[in-house]
Amino acid sequence: MTPDLSAPEARRIFLAAQGLARRRSPGRVADRRFREYLARQGVLQLDSVNVFARAHYMPVFSRYGPYDTNAFDHYLWRSGEAFEHWGHEASVMPRDLLPLLHHRMRSSGNWKEATRARLDGDRPGLIDAVETAVRERGPVSAADIAHLAPDKARRGSWWDTGYVKDALEYLFITGRAAVHSRPHFQRRYDDPTRVWGEGATRGGPHADEARQALFDRALTAVGVGTPRDVADHFRLPIARASRHAESAVERGLASWVGIEGWGERALLATGADDPGRATGAALLSPFDPACWYRERLERMFGMRYRIGIYTPAAKRDFGYYALPFLLGDQMIGRLDLKADRKARVLIVQGAWREERPPRGSRRRTDGEVARAMAAELRLAARWLGLDAVAVAPHGSIADDLAKQAARLTS
Repeated sequence: MTPDLSAPEARRIFLAAQGLARRRSPGRVADRRFREYLARQGVLQLDSVNVFARAHYMPVFSRYGPYDTNAFDHYLWRSGEAFEHWGHEASVMPRDLLPLLHHRMRSSGNWKEATRARLDGDRPGLIDAVETAVRERGPVSAADIAHLAPDKARRGSWWDTGYVKDALEYLFITGRAAVHSRPHFQRRYDDPTRVWGEGATRGGPHADEARQALFDRALTAVGVGTPRDVADHFRLPIARASRHAESAVERGLASWVGIEGWGERALLATGADDPGRATGAALLSPFDPACWYRERLERMFGMRYRIGIYTPAAKRDFGYYALPFLLGDQMIGRLDLKADRKARVLIVQGAWREERPPRGSRRRTDGEVARAMAAELRLAARWLGLDAVAVAPHGSIADDLAKQAARLTS
């Protein structure tokens, strides 16, 4: 059967929906752009890794270019237009989605039940005491009220967590505490009615209705994809993805299409646009919505990706924190980056190109790839307040990249 869309058409439609199909437009990047990003994607994933730049800063830079990260943090946590909760993992979302997240706050779950049971067993009454402290003293951090249960609950290889911190996380997940702000990326909690407004924690549609609404919202962000692709955007249950997809098609929000090389039918969002040519170039966080669903990344772009930070050093193929690099309609390479803020240098610890272009695309020369990478690295360095780019001799395109980077600084 002849597919409805070629593989390049599907990539362009997806990148257009992601805001990545075109070169960045000039202009100041401030609240209007921040609002535009959240409205388009509906979710911004958070992660604590800061070896290059925090994950939530990257998607806006990737799409719009350099901006003031302090202004972005103020917009996310203090403008009243966004809220933090569990969207695609820990995330910030636009306020209009808050009612659709109430079902997650109300639902039971293994972590909630296990945490409640452990805290009630080890520190009876602590959850209520922490909630009272948040309500009466908020905004507060875990350190501010650590005296309520000073002993460490456990120590992990990636993070330390105590009873008070776990109680705050439990209250946050269940909607009984809200994140007020994040100075230095540390959560400060407050009463939800003060953060979200009166009635903000009540109501909301039934879980099935809320999940369908989130699926519908994800269709716009994805543009084209399998039901699983769309469901993953808000981490909806995959088992219900087909049912959500059929409902969206019945209501005219999408149509079924075949895509070259996919082997299964996909959804094409109504109004999704094929720009005809993809001209953008961008460094992408592994937590960017264009990259975070690894199955789609491989199927659509041919990139098999495994993040190094969670992989033992001996098993890493592409370094500790390798960021995918997008050029046109290809995820064309990876750059293992580290910001040496003391020396004011952006260090490229390794640079690789993908050896095979995705279906339907031509293979670009090493020179083309290296020039585009070097330009993006210079832009990223300027954004981060770094003075230079240093390229280590590691990776398949490192030598070419080093030459191009040197030309930009000479």
